[in-house]
Amino acid sequence: MLEEVERWLSARSWSVADRPIQQLMAAKHAGGQSVSVVLPALDEEATVGGIVSVIRRELMERVPLVDELVVVDSGSRDRTSAVAAAAGARVVHRDAILPRVPAVPGKGEVLWRSLLVTGGDIVCFVDADLREFSADFVSGIVGPLLTEPDVHLVKAMYDRPLGAAPGQGGRVTELMARPLLNMHWPRLAGFVQPLGGEYAARRSLLEQLPFPVGYGVELGMLVDALHLVGLDALAQVDVGVRRHRHQDGQALGRMSAAIYRTAQLRLARGHLVRPSLTQFERGADGFEPRTYSVDTEERPPMTEIAEYAARKVA
Repeated sequence: MLEEVERWLSARSWSVADRPIQQLMAAKHAGGQSVSVVLPALDEEATVGGIVSVIRRELMERVPLVDELVVVDSGSRDRTSAVAAAAGARVVHRDAILPRVPAVPGKGEVLWRSLLVTGGDIVCFVDADLREFSADFVSGIVGPLLTEPDVHLVKAMYDRPLGAAPGQGGRVTELMARPLLNMHWPRLAGFVQPLGGEYAARRSLLEQLPFPVGYGVELGMLVDALHLVGLDALAQVDVGVRRHRHQDGQALGRMSAAIYRTAQLRLARGHLVRPSLTQFERGADGFEPRTYSVDTEERPPMTEIAEYAARKVA
């Protein structure tokens, strides 16, 4: 791992417990910053209401950390909109935002359009399929933006179990995104969950970024933010465990293709290729990095090997 990344991990990786809610409220009041939470949703009636209820109860009514809670429905065929509204969210339909620009399917499209229907100085994105949701997912990633003026974007980090197997979720992260970042953007190798859907950023940053319309939005946002504001303006916060609905292999393949295409477009700028991979395991003191070499050597075709040619002649 690059020395710069090791220093960043020490300076810009926190736990949700590092900033108690009262500290966040004091910082919010002192800075006069407003917070919007956005849930992009597509057919999530089973989970969206519970997430909205927790945010309203814990972060709007108990303490006024969140000023605005918006669910952007991207064309649900179930009761997602009705459930979200009943739980206390303002629901906006994707196609009603910026109607002069025809909407296309995709998560990034919804996040991009959400900037037009929210007003917070800090915008926090939360996926709508989370189970056993905790308000820590919001307060944890909003916290550094309220207390650290030089931080512009914060990602949540967490364990992602796959069924009963701990740490085996995030298959696209491990098989596609992490290798891409380690080899082409090694300064981003310290992010535990680079593709995670829970992150917060200053509006002043988000409004300057392009948004890939599909699943490449998280990787694209990290890479573009790195170039725009630098590594020290990025951070991550440990919020525990993330449980959600897992997709099948074909869906993961489509997601991987979108992420690869997003990386491919950015690689046109010309970046370092670094043949090593940093992964993370939770240890006694939190997430611990493990760096491995990536095999890069290739053997030539056997027809180019003199011994093989001699054997054929013999």
